[in-house]
Amino acid sequence: MTFYPTDRIALFIDGANLYSAAKALGFDIDYRKLLDEFKKRGVLIRAYYYTAIAENDDYSPIRPLVDWLDYNGFTLVTKSAREFIDSQGRKRWRGDMDIEIAVDMLQMAETADHLVLFSGDGDFRALVEAVQRKGRRVTVVSTMKSQPPMTSDDLRRQADNFVDLSDLGGIIGRPQRTPPRQTLDNRTPAEREAEDEY
Repeated sequence: MTFYPTDRIALFIDGANLYSAAKALGFDIDYRKLLDEFKKRGVLIRAYYYTAIAENDDYSPIRPLVDWLDYNGFTLVTKSAREFIDSQGRKRWRGDMDIEIAVDMLQMAETADHLVLFSGDGDFRALVEAVQRKGRRVTVVSTMKSQPPMTSDDLRRQADNFVDLSDLGGIIGRPQRTPPRQTLDNRTPAEREAEDEY
C-alpha cells in the first residue's frame, strides 16, 4: 500500500463483506489492530463500519461488536436487516449497505486524500471512479486468494491500489474462534461476525 505520512485517510468497512473474506482466508479481524495499522500510515480522520442488524430481535449477537466499535474510534452506520424466506423455505436476512457506503465515500472525498474500501463488491467500481475524478486515491482491500475469489476484477482494476486481505492477515488478524452454536443458518453475516468476535 502506498500511503504518505500527511495523507488524510478514511476507511469504509463493509462489515458483512469483510467478515466473509476473512472467514474464507481462515482468520478473524482484530479491529483494534486494524485501526492502529492505518493510524501508522497517515492521519486517520474517520473509520466507518457498516452493518445491518436484524430487526425484531430482543438480543442480537452483533450488538456487543457494534457497541465496542462505537466506543473505540469507529463511526457506526447501521440499519435494520429485513427477513425473507428463500426458494428452499429457509429464513434469510437482507441488509444491503451499498448506498450508505457510496454517499459517505463521496462526502468524505471532499476532505480525505486516500479512501480505503474494505469490500470486493463490483457494484462499487463506478463509485471508486467517481472518487478518483475528485482527485482522490482509492485502495480496495479484499481477496483474490479465496475459493471463489471475493473481489470483482473490475473493482480491483479500477482502484489505485489493491491489497489482498491475506497479506494483512498477520497484521490485523487473529486465529478463528470456533462458533459456539451449531446452527448458524438463520443469522445474518453481521451476526455471525459479532458472535465469532466475542
